[in-house]
Amino acid sequence: MAVQARSEPPSPPQQVAARARKTSLVGAIGLVFVGVIVVWLGKNFIDDPAEFMNVFLVGLTRGCVYALVALGYTLVYGILQLINFAHGDVFALSGLIASTVILSTFGLTDESGTGIVVLGIAVALLVAMAFASTLNTTIELVGYRRLRNAPRLAPLITAVGMSFIVQNISLILYGVQFRSVPRFVPNSVAFSIGEVDFQWNKLFVLGLTAPVLVALTWLVRSTRHGKAMRATSQDRDAAAMMGINVNRTISFTFALAGSLAGAAGLLFLLYFTTMRFDTGFELGLIAFTAAVLGGIGNLTGAVLGGILIGLIQEFNEGLAWASPGGDWTRSIVFGILIAILVFRPSGLLGERTPEGA
Repeated sequence: MAVQARSEPPSPPQQVAARARKTSLVGAIGLVFVGVIVVWLGKNFIDDPAEFMNVFLVGLTRGCVYALVALGYTLVYGILQLINFAHGDVFALSGLIASTVILSTFGLTDESGTGIVVLGIAVALLVAMAFASTLNTTIELVGYRRLRNAPRLAPLITAVGMSFIVQNISLILYGVQFRSVPRFVPNSVAFSIGEVDFQWNKLFVLGLTAPVLVALTWLVRSTRHGKAMRATSQDRDAAAMMGINVNRTISFTFALAGSLAGAAGLLFLLYFTTMRFDTGFELGLIAFTAAVLGGIGNLTGAVLGGILIGLIQEFNEGLAWASPGGDWTRSIVFGILIAILVFRPSGLLGERTPEGA
């Protein structure tokens, strides 16, 4: 009887060599892809530098809104390793609540005075942040708290269910029509550098986003609540033994993420002037893509990912030479999500929890 030869498993050096070849191939593909993008951007910049910079500013502004929403995803993930899919819908509902404050409570119109407009927007911001913070905390208390020790699939399904619940609440309250507000922050030119124009609405978004990001970074790094968040993200049991109230810390994290969603909801409403009950679904997915791109669990990565996605979207839709166009925006954004999950699951800055912000 012939004895069938058995194939020997590869030795450790052979495994290392095979892994190195695979890594180098992926790296080479990535370099080629990056090179094509650099050539494309360089060609568009050379053809029309002023238009390129104007498109860049639009993408930067949009990216700041994405970054605020992405920070909410990454804060919650850093604590619970949970993707809160309801976060985008909380963003949309808080924006709609802000529209009610602006239109119904203050009755603001195009002809309203500057003082009352500033007061109305300030109150709308506080109401939107407080509402989203309370709603997000309630979602954690009702939907997620009892599932912390459950298999990962249970809280994931619950998060998807919470997303639909919040979206349908928005539908019941505001219907299927878009809610529109006047353009209180004008898109007229604030100042120009050469042929590059800086509009007031872009400066408003950047001026409101930057302090929020700085304050969040300071809070996580330097405050008592931030230290509790870092400890809880590392080891909940050890944090509890050290006297940290884990439930309160997690609730605080959800409240903080919700306040960011509320601020982003008002910014989106003022910048784009329209919002609907399902606005948060697609924008939430884009913001989630931004968080994954930068490295979910990393605050700096969430900001970087949001800005990059905003730039990618505007470059695709706004540049003249060889641009795929707006019909391809969703395919490109979610293609990036798939590529990141396949080739670099940790994102550009690596998977880090909030202490690495």
